[in-house]
Amino acid sequence: GGKLVLKGVLDVEDARLAAACGVDALVVSNHGGRQLDGALSSIEVLPAIADAVGNQVELWLDSGIRSGQDGLKAIALGARGTMIGRPHLYGLGAFGEAGVTRCLEILAKELDTTMAFCGHTDIRAVGRDVLHPDSIPS
Repeated sequence: GGKLVLKGVLDVEDARLAAACGVDALVVSNHGGRQLDGALSSIEVLPAIADAVGNQVELWLDSGIRSGQDGLKAIALGARGTMIGRPHLYGLGAFGEAGVTRCLEILAKELDTTMAFCGHTDIRAVGRDVLHPDSIPS
């Protein structure tokens, strides 16, 4: 019992197969580039995977989220949410629990400010239209 979340998907066909097999969520991730330094970036493959699986599964992005603006880009390209592997660890290392809290506050404020600059107050309304066409991976 519980949700089945598959992390480390970078290929459209793998995403389709996982969705067809009934996973509850996919995490588009290259594991921070630690496994294969030549792997595609997560944000680069996210739009194609989002187009391939649509609303069949919940889609998250991991790897490369360092600011609220990065989070907004991921949402705009089809992710429902993101993970933040390193930033909270930097806060933890610098100031312990208070550092993690401050890190999350900074990311939330950056996301809020970026949304305001894009004319949005609801993250669910953010789409690819907030991005410059040349910045959208093909």
